[in-house]
Amino acid sequence: MPSCAGLAVPYVPFQQDRPNKYSQSEALSNGTLFPGLNLPFHLKVEGSTLPTNPLVELQALEFVVLELGIYLDTHPDDTEAFTLFKQYAAMEKSAKAAYESKFGPLTKAAAATGERYNWLQEPWPWNFQQNEVK
Repeated sequence: MPSCAGLAVPYVPFQQDRPNKYSQSEALSNGTLFPGLNLPFHLKVEGSTLPTNPLVELQALEFVVLELGIYLDTHPDDTEAFTLFKQYAAMEKSAKAAYESKFGPLTKAAAATGERYNWLQEPWPWNFQQNEVK
């Protein structure tokens, strides 16, 4: 290493068993489900500025399911986290089905579940959010 290079000391937070958890919207806003791993990020979006609509709520649920799954990869014996994982997975599945029944498919695979391929149909989800659809 060149003599002009500074010495960096990395810090990696250690995740405890049964950690505190944010709500799903706070988790999506903070980029982590766990307050103990919440390191300040430059230019992060505050939870209160996230729009409240079915798509954002679904994204928050999917984020929490993903975060709990990653946590369970390293803490497989945490029964409280596993119970939460199952609850949030069921909520995400239900919210996704409700969203798709109202607004259409979210994935190309879901577009193939009906009588015909219905992926490229207007309006797109972001048109609902921007109130472009009359």
